[in-house]
Amino acid sequence: MSIFKKFLNFKGIIGITLVLCVVLIAIFAPLIIPPEFATKMDMRARLSPPNMAHWMGTDQLGRDLFYRVMLGARTSINIATSAVLMSLVIGLPLGLVSGYFGGRTDNVLMRLVDTLLSFPALLLALTISAVLGPNLQNTIIAIGIAFTPYLARLIRGEALRVAQMPYVEAARSSGATNSRLIIGHVLPNIMPVVIVQSTISLAFAILAEAGLSFLGLGTQPPEASWGLMIQASRDYLDRAPWTALVPGTAVALTVLGLNMFGDVLRDVLDPRSQS
Repeated sequence: MSIFKKFLNFKGIIGITLVLCVVLIAIFAPLIIPPEFATKMDMRARLSPPNMAHWMGTDQLGRDLFYRVMLGARTSINIATSAVLMSLVIGLPLGLVSGYFGGRTDNVLMRLVDTLLSFPALLLALTISAVLGPNLQNTIIAIGIAFTPYLARLIRGEALRVAQMPYVEAARSSGATNSRLIIGHVLPNIMPVVIVQSTISLAFAILAEAGLSFLGLGTQPPEASWGLMIQASRDYLDRAPWTALVPGTAVALTVLGLNMFGDVLRDVLDPRSQS
């Protein structure tokens, strides 16, 4: 079964389509939609249901939800991508060193990781965001640090497994240095797992950003954020449910797409699943 055929199934097509749509919106929406469109208020049209003038309705300030959801995609993707990259920058070398060398190095590093793992990821992100202060940069830092121990643990386990493989032992016996073994043998063989986990982590990072923004500890107004939009809709759910349904649906579809895409990537990149 070829790699491309593994993508051509229901899960793969839906996942790739949803992810591609969100990424394209995040890239091109700010170029097509002027930022002032998302902040333009029209109190005469406040809480308007979906209509020809406002495809997804308006919020409590008369702002067009279609424009705000489109620009909110950029905020969510930027924060999620930056946070996952940050967790990789910290967690990848941490896990590699811990798994490859083992022994006392592994014990010391993993005890530090276990300390962070003792806190639920969202609670840890909330605490860090509350200490640093709510803004976009601190939201990235908070989510990135909260996800680091999970990636470090996963990478450590894979590095530990690969470091014991015969080809690594053979390279070590031939005089290869530790740095060459890590970079040339261990790292390339754990990258499929890292890529899959990073993709799935993007989905959780988007949920975390929406949760922090909903609680007032993430993205701050007037930035367009799905979490902020849901938070602002709480008092209008009975008479304007679309104010919560529109951003909530955007979050749900994005997370669904990333999870489905991650599952397909796992099937493609896992050597044991290839024929």
